[in-house]
Amino acid sequence: MIFFKELFLFMKTRKKYWMIPILLFLLLLGILVIASTGSIAPPFIYTLF
Repeated sequence: MIFFKELFLFMKTRKKYWMIPILLFLLLLGILVIASTGSIAPPFIYTLF
């Protein structure tokens, strides 16, 4: 959790607001990969990419 706090403070102080959509996309992609392991969803996910 300290990493996320420092990352947020870095973006806030350095005005790096353009990083927020990139980080959100990577977070959602990571959640999708974790959720798709061991389920019936992988064939459907592979068709998206």
